[in-house]
Amino acid sequence: MLLSLACAALPSAQGRPAWLDPFRANAAKIISTATADQFAWDRVAELTDTYGQRISGSDNLGRAIAWAVDTMKADGLENVRTERVMVPKWVRGAESLEITNPPHHIVPLLGLGGSIATPPAGIEAEVLVVANSEELTRRSAEAKGKIVLFNVPYTNYGETVAYRSGGARMAAQHGAVAALVRSVGPVGLRTPHTGGMNYGDDTVAKIPTAAIAVEDALRIQRLTGRGIKVRLRLKMEAHFEPDVESFNVVGEIRGSEKPDEIVLVGCHFDSWDPGTGASDDGVGCIVTWEAARLMKKLNIRPKRTLRVVLFTNEENGLRGGNGYRDQHAAEAANHILALESDSGVFAPSRLAFSGSAAARAMVADIATLLAPLGLQDIGPGGGGADIGPIATLGKVPMMAYSGDDTKYFTIHHTPADTVDRIAPAEVSKAAAAIAAMVYVVADMPQALPK
Repeated sequence: MLLSLACAALPSAQGRPAWLDPFRANAAKIISTATADQFAWDRVAELTDTYGQRISGSDNLGRAIAWAVDTMKADGLENVRTERVMVPKWVRGAESLEITNPPHHIVPLLGLGGSIATPPAGIEAEVLVVANSEELTRRSAEAKGKIVLFNVPYTNYGETVAYRSGGARMAAQHGAVAALVRSVGPVGLRTPHTGGMNYGDDTVAKIPTAAIAVEDALRIQRLTGRGIKVRLRLKMEAHFEPDVESFNVVGEIRGSEKPDEIVLVGCHFDSWDPGTGASDDGVGCIVTWEAARLMKKLNIRPKRTLRVVLFTNEENGLRGGNGYRDQHAAEAANHILALESDSGVFAPSRLAFSGSAAARAMVADIATLLAPLGLQDIGPGGGGADIGPIATLGKVPMMAYSGDDTKYFTIHHTPADTVDRIAPAEVSKAAAAIAAMVYVVADMPQALPK
């Protein structure tokens, strides 16, 4: 059931910062309009149903970019345009994994983005299961000629993802012929998680690498723990093709008094290829885009420019975020705030901020307007991979809208990342909070202090 919030539901000015009084009515209209229906969820569904997975360099991403341009124009956004970026094109190809001994068994897998292929006939070898890099080092003599499986329990994404990104290099240093990783995330429903990896420099041999589901990693661990020598056959066709042209998509509501000062909101428009990229990051694109659409719909034009950017190539290159920084370096210091949504919208959601103490105090004041949404408490840690480059260059305060980590990382980079997992009310709530927050920042007389 969608939230139903009338303007009157916003907190009264009594006991609230007086400087916010001029913004209360518009903030109330933004929140009530955003939460009155499931428009934002329907748009996430349209994007993900129609254009599917959007891996960098794919036809799907190109078609989605064209749709976004046309749709922003139809929404009435201004200065809608694309900004060219060259992106890597990694192609998954056919892939398979099977246990050949003991009894034959097919194992679902997902090659890791950036991996090389196996030989056409595949690689068949005994598996060595390790719990971490320290165990691999202790058992280095056993690793040569083996397929190393990192059965690393998930703690949090920041810690555990190191084995996805660097596991192949770790295993190759000890003579392994391939590397597998237990998927980085909580236990799902036998869902492998893909994601980016890198080989580092050329001092270590490159070996193919893929992720398997938690359940399969645990099964192989149990078998080897009983003294059984498990053999695996891995086949992968993964490869890179030459870089291809892609685009960031930009749309604006131009500022009425200070158009050269920019409040930036955005997300990444590309996704990994197994699912349809609904939570990572289709929903982030729509809820940030909604800030501009809602202002246009309500005929609200803030003093500063609100700029929406759908960044390309976050997942396997960050070319979009870096490209935006390079193309807008001259105006980096004119960015007043940068907000990104790239962690889903699953309840309980939250807003986070990174910046000066003075800026945090003002943002905390503005957040009192979000009390009807339950988002009046602003935590630490605002930022994002795509807004990071321009924010670092311009010393720009950053915010992030994030959903519940456990729910998000259970489906992260899996075939299960579809719009069906997301409740419409959660999308509307995110859109309302982001739009109300950036409206005030864009319209208040003084710029957010750096």
